Amino acid sequence: MLASASPRRRDLLASLGLRFRVDAPQLDESPLPGEHPQAWATRLSQAKAAQVAARHAPPALILAADTLVIDGAAALGKPVDAADAHRMLRRLRASSHEVCTAFTLRRAGASGQRLTRLCRTRVHMRAWSDAEQADYVACGDPLDKAGAYAIQHPVFAPVERIEGSYSNVVGLPLEMLQETLPHFGDLDTWR
Repeated sequence: MLASASPRRRDLLASLGLRFRVDAPQLDESPLPGEHPQAWATRLSQAKAAQVAARHAPPALILAADTLVIDGAAALGKPVDAADAHRMLRRLRASSHEVCTAFTLRRAGASGQRLTRLCRTRVHMRAWSDAEQADYVACGDPLDKAGAYAIQHPVFAPVERIEGSYSNVVGLPLEMLQETLPHFGDLDTWR
């Protein structure tokens, strides 16, 4: 069970050839006062998994994730509007930042097995022009993305290079997920 409404996470998980259904949680994703970005992402992935696990019977396996863009000590979630997207993109242009995804695998049931992992990728952004940024924001793509960008956008292509997992920057670190799934049973039973 994928506890996410993200079409990117659906596509990434499907690329592994796994069978799954989507059951998106509904919760307040605001940070707690003084919460460190990695702790925020971890807490949200665990809360999403717990909420969806409560709606299903064992042995259902739930996968929940949360991705944040971290620039210095500041965590950038999804922009609230176009002006916020412009602000985030100006901040990230021609610099580097970290993308952090926490994911939680959890069996349904009050005492279900659970495991949380955190993946971090260093992202170096290119120096795009103001006109490129304006066109990108106008297309609407950045409004549902942490940090207001998609690494995979074919026209804007904001990323110069990365150090770490590409799929993590998209929204789900597939390499780490594949290493973690066997803790919950034979991977072939999921195909």
